[in-house]
Amino acid sequence: MNDNRLGTAVSPYLRQHADNPVDWREWGAEAFAEARERDVPVLVSIGYATCHWCHVMARESFSDPAVGALLRQDFVAVKVDREERPDVDASAMAAASAFTGQLGWPLTVFMTPDAQVFYAGTYYPPQPVGQHPSFRQVTAAVLDAWRDRRDEVDANASAVARAIRQGAEADAASAAAAGSDGAEPGLPSVDAVLGVVADLERAEDTTYGGFGGAPKFPNAPLLEFLHDAAADGNTAAGALLGRARTAIAQSELTDADGGVFRYATQRDWSVPHYERMLYDNAGLLAVADAGRARGIADFLRDTLRRADGAFVAAQDSESTIDGRRVEGEWYHLPLDERGDLDAPPLDDQVLTGWNGLAIRGLVLAGGRTGDDEMIELARGAADAVLAAHVRDGHVVVRSSSARGTSAAAPTLEDLGLLAEGLLELALVTGELRYALTARTIVQDALSGALEVDPVLAAAGTATGEQPQTALRSGTVGLAGAATVLAALTGDDGLRAAATRSVADRARTGVERPLGHADALGLALGLQRPAREVVLVASDRTRPDVAAMERAVLGARRPGTVVAVLTPEQAAAWSVAGFELFAGRDGQDGVAYVCHDRVCELPAHTPDELAAQLG
Repeated sequence: MNDNRLGTAVSPYLRQHADNPVDWREWGAEAFAEARERDVPVLVSIGYATCHWCHVMARESFSDPAVGALLRQDFVAVKVDREERPDVDASAMAAASAFTGQLGWPLTVFMTPDAQVFYAGTYYPPQPVGQHPSFRQVTAAVLDAWRDRRDEVDANASAVARAIRQGAEADAASAAAAGSDGAEPGLPSVDAVLGVVADLERAEDTTYGGFGGAPKFPNAPLLEFLHDAAADGNTAAGALLGRARTAIAQSELTDADGGVFRYATQRDWSVPHYERMLYDNAGLLAVADAGRARGIADFLRDTLRRADGAFVAAQDSESTIDGRRVEGEWYHLPLDERGDLDAPPLDDQVLTGWNGLAIRGLVLAGGRTGDDEMIELARGAADAVLAAHVRDGHVVVRSSSARGTSAAAPTLEDLGLLAEGLLELALVTGELRYALTARTIVQDALSGALEVDPVLAAAGTATGEQPQTALRSGTVGLAGAATVLAALTGDDGLRAAATRSVADRARTGVERPLGHADALGLALGLQRPAREVVLVASDRTRPDVAAMERAVLGARRPGTVVAVLTPEQAAAWSVAGFELFAGRDGQDGVAYVCHDRVCELPAHTPDELAAQLG
């Protein structure tokens, strides 16, 4: 009898598997208790709703009644959406690295009833291909070991869990050591950070643009570091960034509607993997020029935006054409022909952290290009997420969909990226409510209030947030938000906390920038003289005020915080404890250039402001 329990899941990925003849369970203590009672291993299959090879494995294996019967008899089968449960995915990935160097999704993991991994791989075909075994062969080998070599299985599981635990403890010890001897300890030097630019010049693909070979990713965190280094005055970084942006924009990776695909399978940016992720597009917004930013914003608005203003997670690579499920064909059609066919479906989860990343990208692009609609799109997403995922300033939901709210706890990604996005929105609109929520979120994150999954905690395999390669990490987002709050409030403890949290990540980025660049720009900014640039004006349409606003927003560079607000807003911010704005409410149409919160004489004209910024 089929006992598939995914029919009520919030996650669209889990619901895609609700009709499988597999007795799927959701991740949780109940599934592992069942395995313990039956004395069988646990198969944990991890993927996400727009993952092409996840679709393939589902059609080939998980839709097969014979596979369903095998799993029902000899395993407890658990489905995990990596977008909904990044903590589980991070732990499983860390364990899987002990068995294979080819990590990705679908991730196929075999665990003991104590939730410790003893074998893992990725996609397995229904029939063996060369040296690649079939899924049935893998499950047979796992069962053979489980039944006949249990001591070996337990030893492997214990060793892998011990390695994960030791890695997590080493990360914690490194972070603590980095914060033990001053306000800016452990960061790689400015020379070391900027030296990465020369490394990237050597790694550049001078034939096709970008970095590395096939597959080739847009790598928004790396491009943002180049953007920061260029703003800091490094002309080589600006040239690298320009060439990479142009290569991406002119390649098959960028669709005709402005959206960007997840990666290209070929070195020349051709043959994309056609899924389109919110995080890629949001990250690229932060560094795109005006025309390309507008295209990405149009894609977010027209394709990923819900009626309430929030953005969903992704659009699938596959669509149904002439009754066939195919990858990429819909995207090959001219824009005016696509409307006659069903578009690739959406992964309709609203993820707190990814929306925070989109809010930030839209604000940065909108402020840089003077595009007010982008700011309004950011405001709409912020208001939707605050209404549905935040209570009394505290993030309480990671993922929701039209089917309800996920039970998955918020992660550091959610807190850090939302706080950073809300602060950017607050500073460009002057709306205090966004800054107040961001401050509470940062306080929550720094207090260590995040919930650890009880199954991972009991197994000793909770890893914490792992390094990111495709999107800005929650660790970096939190540190960025804390740095901004330090500039606004005068609380230098926040700046020290930011330094502690990213020091180790930044050192890794210096050594391996292609995969770990997200902390480098912040590490640069934390070692530059602090500067705050504030415009106080009631009427932003006045030509002189508009010119000063462009100058203020254009003054962004590592170490600089910029803000635009009215005299009334400045007064409210001051009362709320944001000391940078104390005494600013008596002026109108005035800009202040401050260094570590010590301000020069007010600038009343664009020329005076330009002179101070220069």
